[in-house]
Amino acid sequence: MNDLDRCYQVLGLNPGASLSEVNEAYRDLAFIWHPDRIPKDNQRLLQKAQEKLQEINQAREQLRSLKTQTHRRSPEPTPPSPKPSPPRDTTRYDWHSQNHYHYKPPGSSHYQYTSTKQHQAKKSPPDLSGADFRGADLEEKDFSGRNLSSADLSQANLKDAFLHKVNLANAKLYQANLFRANLLQACLVKADLRETNLIGADLSGADLSGADLRGAKIGSGDRIFVKFTGAILTGAIMPDGSIHP
Repeated sequence: MNDLDRCYQVLGLNPGASLSEVNEAYRDLAFIWHPDRIPKDNQRLLQKAQEKLQEINQAREQLRSLKTQTHRRSPEPTPPSPKPSPPRDTTRYDWHSQNHYHYKPPGSSHYQYTSTKQHQAKKSPPDLSGADFRGADLEEKDFSGRNLSSADLSQANLKDAFLHKVNLANAKLYQANLFRANLLQACLVKADLRETNLIGADLSGADLSGADLRGAKIGSGDRIFVKFTGAILTGAIMPDGSIHP
């Protein structure tokens, strides 16, 4: 069995399953095997859950990376033939579709064909620091590795969002929905997480130094349903108002 077949098997999927099916299977299994759902006094089962969750994460990341690369390597469309009599107007035409066509003045080729994918391959992801996403529906969006420092995501829906290694330092996430969000190794230094729904979120290795989590939803009763394994909580204001040492 090759690595890809093993990844599909780990997620309980048939080979060739779509990215949406991969993400859905990952969320279901991550919820089932989340270590915070396991009694702390059962070390054997807790260890098994941690190993299982790591295996699920690795399988999902490998399949997601493969499908993203496959999508980028898809064949480019064939550009249309130049028009025989282009207009004299030098106005630039820019259609926001799969491809861009720009009119060029006489003396040069009539049309310049540029693939949107070629533009994107040359450009780095846009800097989203300070962006205004208040109340936005960002369910299942992928912001992995992006810079969202000081962004306003108050009351935004980030359910099942992929926020692996995202920079959310000083960001406003007041009353945001981060249900089952993947925040592995995210930077949340001094982030405003008041009254945020963090149930099922994975904050393993995240830096929450100085973050404000007052009133945040992290569990039910004495049960915590947020993964904080390896998270940095120095100076963070916890949901009950206490300050973490």
